[in-house]
Amino acid sequence: MKAARRPKRQLSFYEPGKFIKLAQRMRTKQQLELLQQSVAQAVKRTGIASAAKLSTIQPKRVVDESEVPTLEWWDAYILKDGVTAYSALDDAAEEGLPTSVILNKAWITNLVEHPIKLKPPRELSKPPEIPLLLTKKERKKVRRQNRQEAQKERQEKVRLGLMPPPEPKVRLANLMRVLGSDAVQDPSKVEAYVRAQMESRKRAHEAANAARKLTKEQARYKRIKKIKEDTSQAVHVSVYRVKDFSNPSHRFKVETNANQLLMTGLVALHTDCNVVVVEGGPRQQRKFERLMLHRIKWHETKRGRDEGNQNANSAESGCQLVWKGTVGQRAFDKVQFRACPTELFAREQFRKRDVEHYWDLCYSGAILEATGQYAFEKERINSAYPMAVPGFELEYLICKGNVLSLFRQRTLDAYEFSRLKG
Repeated sequence: MKAARRPKRQLSFYEPGKFIKLAQRMRTKQQLELLQQSVAQAVKRTGIASAAKLSTIQPKRVVDESEVPTLEWWDAYILKDGVTAYSALDDAAEEGLPTSVILNKAWITNLVEHPIKLKPPRELSKPPEIPLLLTKKERKKVRRQNRQEAQKERQEKVRLGLMPPPEPKVRLANLMRVLGSDAVQDPSKVEAYVRAQMESRKRAHEAANAARKLTKEQARYKRIKKIKEDTSQAVHVSVYRVKDFSNPSHRFKVETNANQLLMTGLVALHTDCNVVVVEGGPRQQRKFERLMLHRIKWHETKRGRDEGNQNANSAESGCQLVWKGTVGQRAFDKVQFRACPTELFAREQFRKRDVEHYWDLCYSGAILEATGQYAFEKERINSAYPMAVPGFELEYLICKGNVLSLFRQRTLDAYEFSRLKG
């Protein structure tokens, strides 16, 4: 048998005008998209009501690209109901009917809508120029030059007769040189005149000072603005442990300085473990830290005598900075003093503010010092972590020792505590 031959392909020709119609439909579709975009931009930019209504009109059905619509959707908006094709216009023209029969003239007027011009939300302006920072000597020079220019301007106005010349500043020391013969003819009258001039100048000077003087409310606001710091991003916290807080002058200094610096915190007064927690900005903390570690003499008794060591930075001193760092928000409203008879009561004061770890950190250090384990644990941790343990985190690592685990149970009585201490 003979193998089947592949049939020869015949030539096939496209119908004339096919690609012209395809290109026309593509151009029409692109123009429609551009029109919709321009209408949407016009509505957004000017807010024209009619344009907004026009932009919301959508074709009633999805038109196939190969199908030419009998009536475009934007023309259907201005034609009356019932008109579905452009052929209705030709039929009306043949019958001699007016276009008002087909067109909806309610939407066609001879008026032009002018939208109200809105001001931009923010005026575009050049970025402000940063003034040149002058030294103190340069500021004095500029001020002196400005005064000289103002004085020259006043002298020029006096010379041109635009303002009367100022009266000479007569004093008792220069009245003979200024007044001359008048001072010789009637010395008493001249002296009274000079004293009246001096008194009037003094009153004017005091009145100008009084006008520039701030009121009590303005001075208070200025003082608060100078001290207050922005703590919306981070609040700086410092925790101190004080051995002896029995001296009333020490309590007064701590409370007064904290209130003057507009700080918040809590002072828990407990036997051999007084905890001071203060919150504020970095500058406030620096000043308060200098007060606690340097200015207050913690070994000073009520009579003013100094007893014991003066080294404020050592663990054996009266005050020690246990921890300092930053937190997200403040835990206290103001500086308060709380007398705590027991350790549980003191911890409860901090637990109410969800910062009981401040008390645990300070109380653990006090216990370790009392039991004689402080130096041993400190040496052990320093040998284990010679470079990785900052000074203010040392207490936290000591808290993980076996001695603290016993005291955290809070079940030891006074006998067991004295036995461990011995």
